[in-house]
Amino acid sequence: MNWLEKLFEAQLTIGSQHILWREVVGNLFGFASAIGGLRRRVWAWPVGIVGNALLFTVFFGVAFSNPQHTTLFGQAGRQIFFIITSVYGWWRWNAVRRANHAEGTDRPAITPRWATVRERLGYLAFWVGGVVVLQAVFALIGAGWPAPRWYYWCDAWIFVGSIVATYAMARGWNDFWLAWIAVDLVGVPLLVNSKFYPSAVLYAVYGGLVVYGFFVWLKASREERLPEPQREEVHA
Repeated sequence: MNWLEKLFEAQLTIGSQHILWREVVGNLFGFASAIGGLRRRVWAWPVGIVGNALLFTVFFGVAFSNPQHTTLFGQAGRQIFFIITSVYGWWRWNAVRRANHAEGTDRPAITPRWATVRERLGYLAFWVGGVVVLQAVFALIGAGWPAPRWYYWCDAWIFVGSIVATYAMARGWNDFWLAWIAVDLVGVPLLVNSKFYPSAVLYAVYGGLVVYGFFVWLKASREERLPEPQREEVHA
């Protein structure tokens, strides 16, 4: 198991900064998953799960040593919820793909649409309520270092927003891209401040991909509208 331990602890040194290779690799899997999501391919979900598992070990520094000697509980916890939500998204997109194949069509896994007013109010209420509750929980747990109060609000925003975005992607809502932009606006500065540079760079690059992906899905939602009964069945 020696070589596995060395691989697990392998670091990339840039100047005075030490970066775990698993942070780099985990983010590359995440980026590949984002591209798959943009193209509405089912493989986006299992690829993303691998990246989430690697990044969990990076951010949960209290159990898995990292060069930053910092634990981001919100960032670590959201990887778990990513995995749970991704299993749901994987199942749902795969079910739609099988239905498409049974009909003899080669459509992508889902047809994008906007969330309904009721759906949008639901996820916004969950987001706001979740942030209020979780920032208090994170502050109670502590960060293992004297973190300012704003840190817990940011961590909670990223945590809940990521859950909302991933669920919205599984449902095929255009809103998913806008949720990711809201997460990135807080996530990138927090990651830079915490010295998780590969993740910060990926999220900054991902921001550009998110904007592009939003317009791709928006166009698809206009051009690939399903007949009303079929749309209700697929998005149930």
